[in-house]
Amino acid sequence: MIVMEIPGRGTLHIDHLVLDVNGTLALDGNLLDGVQDVLTALSQHVEVHMLTANTHGQQEAIDRQLGMRASIIPPGEEAEAKAAYVRDLDPQHVVAIGQGANDAGMLAEAAIGICVLSGEGIALAALQAADLLMPDIHSALHALQNPRRLVATLRA
Repeated sequence: MIVMEIPGRGTLHIDHLVLDVNGTLALDGNLLDGVQDVLTALSQHVEVHMLTANTHGQQEAIDRQLGMRASIIPPGEEAEAKAAYVRDLDPQHVVAIGQGANDAGMLAEAAIGICVLSGEGIALAALQAADLLMPDIHSALHALQNPRRLVATLRA
């Protein structure tokens, strides 16, 4: 669990990290360098969930690299499926990270929604749904490892 006392928001007890894969953790179906080590470290504190439509068909290889298994979201209604996934976990205990239009719902539902810049770009809907924008996935994951960074940014 990651605990954050955020002035204006109260105390957050984060048990789940929900991540989009393509565009967030991977580019063109290839896991971004350095992501594996940080996710492994974070998995000691939160349950890591990966959601993907498997656009590039490489999720099995990514799962093997990470030693984790993503949930494949079937085509159609992907945004609602991701949002429902977060709701099922209890949103007040979730940090969600993504950048695509189909991530907007999960970013809005989560206690903290983080939009990241990526080589795929950012969907305006994801940016508008997020609580904050980070320059890349590495910055977002490192902020979770050092939650005072999030507190400093999100305080009211």
